[in-house]
Amino acid sequence: MCFALSALLLALSVSAQAQQPGKVYRVGYLSPGSTTTIPGQANEAYRHSLRDLGWIEGQNIVIEYRFAEGKTERFPELAAELVQRNVDVVVAFGVAASRAAKQATTKVPIIMGNADDDPVRQGLVASLAQPGGNVTGFTNIGSDLAGKRVELLKEIIPKLSRLGILVDSRGVVTGTAETFVKESEAVAKALGIKLRPLRVKVSAELDAAFRIAVQERAEALTVVTTGLIGPSRGQVIELAAKTRLAAMYSNPSFTLAGGLVSYASDDVERYRGIASYVDKILKGTKPADLPVVRPKKFELIINLKTAKQIGLTVPPAVLVRADRVIR
Repeated sequence: MCFALSALLLALSVSAQAQQPGKVYRVGYLSPGSTTTIPGQANEAYRHSLRDLGWIEGQNIVIEYRFAEGKTERFPELAAELVQRNVDVVVAFGVAASRAAKQATTKVPIIMGNADDDPVRQGLVASLAQPGGNVTGFTNIGSDLAGKRVELLKEIIPKLSRLGILVDSRGVVTGTAETFVKESEAVAKALGIKLRPLRVKVSAELDAAFRIAVQERAEALTVVTTGLIGPSRGQVIELAAKTRLAAMYSNPSFTLAGGLVSYASDDVERYRGIASYVDKILKGTKPADLPVVRPKKFELIINLKTAKQIGLTVPPAVLVRADRVIR
């Protein structure tokens, strides 16, 4: 009886320490983008979910934002800053950000916001079910959907024969980018489409990439929104409109911001999940005990305003399958 009572008291003590009354917790937010490229609806879902779970900004939680502005080489410095700020958890978006955070600390819990491809292969976690260490989080299936995006573009433009694929080819994102290219090439070949990779390393090369696409008579473009391309969202959308290229994006925020079409995992669902993991970790759950979550819901979003601007008629058979249509 005494032993059971002691165990209960110890458990209550640990629980009380895990979420100390009156303490203001700090949550790091490490992103490759900028304040202008945060997915608005998804980020609002994240904030609402935190509030629903009892976390009120300025009262018991502070969010420390750090943006790389497309310069992934800044991640080590930004991750170190967050650790120095004594954050209680870091939410890191993308493989490069997650890796920098993991290199900066083995103690602070890290939640991957959207680790593309396989985080096990990337060396971020031991396994999806049992991540081990101080890293867990959410994957954003991107390259697995690359072939499906090519198929959708073929349905939207039945006579499609030439297709460009825009990717960031730098350092830590190279593996991710090349996986997208390979997946896209396999499906393009099967559909009789000539695929032209358009690799960029800095945003200044985007203009040239679109010029090449036009010169080689590409009729459409699939855009991999990792690395510098994410923060260059406005520029990419503008160039696609200017060149009248039908662009398919791997991130829904591009379509919501004026891009033509996207097929990707549901951002809102993922951000709500991130908020739930922040809540669990701040209440004492260890990252090693939280499995890495793969997305289950995917959305096809079509922007008919943009389609009209570039003179494209989206077939009714594709429109009826869209999860969202912007008119």
